[in-house]
Amino acid sequence: MIAILACLSAALAIGAGAFGAHGVADPKAAEWLRTGGLYQLIHAVAALAITGVTRGAATLLLAGAAIFAVSLYVMALGGPKWLGAITPIGGTLMIAGWLWAAWTFAQR
Repeated sequence: MIAILACLSAALAIGAGAFGAHGVADPKAAEWLRTGGLYQLIHAVAALAITGVTRGAATLLLAGAAIFAVSLYVMALGGPKWLGAITPIGGTLMIAGWLWAAWTFAQR
């Protein structure tokens, strides 16, 4: 299931990045779409790479990237700016996922 979610996450990231590059006139919205897409894509690929070794860390990477990116996507599409306060929660989960992965690999 993690692999399926990671692939869907990567597809969404590409779509968001493309929309930011070609479908948005507001520079701030384009930046949010680009940043969200970049982080989401990187973490989708990372989750695919480590899911066979540490499913927990892969799950944290995907969850964190989803919260981080989707909060930016919603703001870029005109959603409330208070969602910017939620974005760091996603970043914290991504950091936790990387630390979990590091700990898991150090134990090998």
